[in-house]
Amino acid sequence: MSRRAVYTGSFDPITLGHLNVIERSSKLVDTLIVGVGMNIDKQSMFTAKERAELIRRTTRHLDNVEVKIFNGLAVRFVRDCDSRVIIRGVRSLTDMETEFTMTLANRKLDAGIETVFLMADDEFSHVSSSLIKQITPLAEDEELARFVPEEIVPDLRKKIATR
Repeated sequence: MSRRAVYTGSFDPITLGHLNVIERSSKLVDTLIVGVGMNIDKQSMFTAKERAELIRRTTRHLDNVEVKIFNGLAVRFVRDCDSRVIIRGVRSLTDMETEFTMTLANRKLDAGIETVFLMADDEFSHVSSSLIKQITPLAEDEELARFVPEEIVPDLRKKIATR
């Protein structure tokens, strides 16, 4: 039986913190599926298709990573991917409270799915997609590259210019 896990999120945009969790998770499983979903509480900068493409571009060095777009419940998507494991990255105690609540809800929705938490490396514990959206109009490219994969900086610039 192959070990397959799913890392879900909105990834709007993918950050170095997300990439760190993807790289570390990919070493723990045979196949890691990155599930690009919608966060109904947030206004997206990139479309789901654009976000998936940014993730594919930044993870192309990882042979066992697949990127898929999904709608609806994460637990349903995990089952559709023939997996029983959700990977979640945690940056802070605030994240932990939110993730704990979501994990309990997911258990009620599907008791056969387990959630595995990976703590963000300390250098990424402050990085969030919301922060990226705030600083992109103000930061230089090399400054942005401290928070997001360097290859997506032009995509951020283009998206900000068209907003």
